[in-house]
Order: sequence, then C-alpha cells, then structure tokens
Amino acid sequence: MPEPTSGLLYLLASVACSVTVAVLLKLARQYDIDIRQAIAANYAVTAVLSGLMLRPSTDQLVSAGQAWPLLLALGVLLPTGFMAMAQSVRQVGIVRSDVAQRLSLLLPLLAAFLLFGESLTWRKSTAIALAFTALFCILLRRGPTGHTPLDPHAWRWPLGVWIAYGLVDILFKQIAKAGSAFSGALLIAFILAGIVIAGYLLWQRVTWRARHLLAGIVLGIANFGNIVTYIRAHQSLPGHPALVFSAMNMGVITLGTLVGALVFREHLSRVNLLGLGLALLAIVLMMPI
Repeated sequence: MPEPTSGLLYLLASVACSVTVAVLLKLARQYDIDIRQAIAANYAVTAVLSGLMLRPSTDQLVSAGQAWPLLLALGVLLPTGFMAMAQSVRQVGIVRSDVAQRLSLLLPLLAAFLLFGESLTWRKSTAIALAFTALFCILLRRGPTGHTPLDPHAWRWPLGVWIAYGLVDILFKQIAKAGSAFSGALLIAFILAGIVIAGYLLWQRVTWRARHLLAGIVLGIANFGNIVTYIRAHQSLPGHPALVFSAMNMGVITLGTLVGALVFREHLSRVNLLGLGLALLAIVLMMPI
C-alpha cells in the first residue's frame, strides 16, 4: 500500500479513536461506571501497549528519564486532564469538550513567544485571537445538553480540559527539545500517570470492581489507538506535517460535532456554532508552515 494512502488511513483511524474515547466517557455515566477506576485501568493498558508496540529501547528510556521533573509533571497532568475531560463530556457534551481539547493547541503557541522568545507573526496573532474567541463562544450555554441538567458552573470543565491538555503539549515539546526519545517518555509518563491515579484511589479507599476496570481496558485501547495511529500518520507522511496536524484536529471537531449533535442530541446555539467555525479557522492558522 502506498505510504500516502496508509497515512490517510492512519489519520482517519486516529480521528475515530479520539472521538470513541469521548463517546466512552459519555456512556460511562449511563452505565454507572466509576470513571476514576476506568482511567486507572486505561493507563495500565496504554503503558503495556506502548511497551509492546512502540518498543522503546533501554537507551531511549534512560534518555527520557533524564527529564524527570517534566515527566513527574506529566504524571499528574495526564490523569487530571483525563478526569476533566470525563466531567466535561458529562456536563457540556462531546462537541464542546472536543473543541476545548483541540483548542489547547493555543497554549503551546502562547508559550512559544511568551516564554521561549519566538517571534509573533500576524498569522499567529490572528490564530490566538480567533482561538480565544472560539473558546468563549463554545463555553456559552443557553440550554440543556442532552439529558444533563444545566449547571451554571459547567464551563469550568472544558476550561480545565483546555488548560490541562495545553500544558501536557508544552511538557512533551520540552521533553523532545531536551533530546529525549518520544516513545520512552510516553511509556514513562503513562506509568507515572497510572501510579498517581491508582495511589489517589487507594488513598480514597475505593472499592475496586471488575466492571469498572473492564471499561477502563476498552478506554485504554481506544486511547492508545488514537496515539499510535497519529504517530504512524506522521511517519507515513513525513513531508506533510501540516496535513496531519490540520486533518487530525479538524477531523476530531467535525466528527465529534456530528456524533454529539446527531447521536446524543447535544444542543448547540448559534453562538456555539460560530465558535466551532472560528475554532476550525484558528486551527488552519496554527498549522506548521
């Protein structure tokens, strides 16, 4: 199979897996799944699959381990962001949650010129303005989402998703700049994330149930599927990073909107729809050139 064709298939698979994760989080409440236990099992699965499929070498693990302060921060932020995503999907729906996650790309862009001295171009300035406007538009709620009661404070969850995933992106970029191997860093980060959330649950003295852990296994497979197919897409299309970047983020927003609106009947106002359009435009402007 030609590489461009396989790259596009990997992209489609990554988009599908990303939206599947959001759907599973949405269904968790309906089936009375303890999402905390599911997320803990998810990190066990992603760690095992990372070791088996990405196969980081000992040298890569040692190299990644040298950035231990960043990895420790990731160990806390990854489960925190996942919990925020789960609450966001429950409270405001798949559409707004997916858009908030994708707009988290804004934070690394801001960090690039605020903290790391990168020049601010008109293109980046426009992308930042559009992304902030889009985020404001999607956080506005004027009616119930599906069968979830309207919570005036529900906006804090997608905002938490935006912050957490943006910080995770910044940390991974800093680890890469330090020369650490991505596969090794990813495996260590997943292990640390699993330890953090498992330790939290033990401290809370939760009663572990097989059904919650089984749900976490399914969640972990979808989560890892999203990651590994995205990596494979970049590897299959090495000369087209902008295509992979834009197709992934715009694909998730588009498919997430279709699933949220058509399957789960999530209410979207005209302002929310405007925010979706602005988010797509901001992503286009954020594309690497």
